[in-house]
Amino acid sequence: MKPFTDEDVEIYIQSKVERRHHLVSKAVEEVQKIIQQLTTEISCKATRFQAISNSGIHNENIKVLAPSQFLITVPLRGLTGYRERQVRHWRYYTVHGAKLLSSVRDPEELHQWLEVEQFSKSLQQWHETDVNIEGDLVPAKVLIVFRELVEKSIISCNLSSKVTVLESFSSVVRVAVETSESQVEVELVPAVEIPTCWPEKARWPRCLKRWPSQEKVQCIKSLGFDLLARSNYHWQLCFSRAERILMEGLDEDGGCRMKCFRVMRQMKEDVWCAGNKPVITAYHLQTVLFWTCEKYPRTKDWRCFPEAFLRLVQKLHKCVSQHFLKHYFVKNTNLLKYANTSDLDLVASKLAVFLENPVFCLD
Repeated sequence: MKPFTDEDVEIYIQSKVERRHHLVSKAVEEVQKIIQQLTTEISCKATRFQAISNSGIHNENIKVLAPSQFLITVPLRGLTGYRERQVRHWRYYTVHGAKLLSSVRDPEELHQWLEVEQFSKSLQQWHETDVNIEGDLVPAKVLIVFRELVEKSIISCNLSSKVTVLESFSSVVRVAVETSESQVEVELVPAVEIPTCWPEKARWPRCLKRWPSQEKVQCIKSLGFDLLARSNYHWQLCFSRAERILMEGLDEDGGCRMKCFRVMRQMKEDVWCAGNKPVITAYHLQTVLFWTCEKYPRTKDWRCFPEAFLRLVQKLHKCVSQHFLKHYFVKNTNLLKYANTSDLDLVASKLAVFLENPVFCLD
């Protein structure tokens, strides 16, 4: 295996990584401005939905999965004082409210049911039949209401030339946003923010781990989690605030973890898994980084960039080859479970070629 030089890395960062940062920052700024205008209009039409804030490149509502693929969470108002539901019961209804003879399947590990009674305070609108069936807040119904509001607000905000609602096989709401450089596909996701507790399903941290520190663990768990409307019956657990805190303090010891991540992300977008809708996103890479930081917690493990970077790429190669990447907080969840296996195998083969001859592509 031929080692690459520090000079190779610096040239790559200057020519590729920094340029990407500039382009993505500009796209985030433009998309954020448009979606803020759109969600402000939606919030005026329906108080259950809250406008996203305009807080720059580090807006916690915006997740950049790829340069032309964003996920933006739209907070829901009027649901406070959350508590976990202990009693299990069966549901016998379709998302349209019709009766079923057999019960709806249980949620997967990263998902859960959500009952309006789990909140000590809730607006009357959350009890209405347009979003509620037998006391459950049903994501598919929330998304139907939200989609109609998005379509109406695009027209009332005169945004038809900049925003188009995309057709979807599922209930998720995706829009195409025109920026000055390119078109960005954005998934708009209604989200219940729960900043008061940590979910039982997230049995984290695992015992006797040196990374992150106990102080950081306590800080992270105090920030809670979110529940996203991305499927028909079940709400998806999301830990974006926790992930942001982990990323922010990554190199307090002077290591090169963030540098490794940025270069790996760039190589992924340039060579290993390019395209507008990649099978491997920045979120998968972030998860690989967290697992590697946990396995190699010492400062000295992150002093030498070539060693640390290749170790990270080897971990990514293993996950992609095995079609298996554990969620960092909910360990029984495979983030690649529904990914196209042929696409994964193609990425794995490209990673293998790089590991045999680690050269950065400057073309």
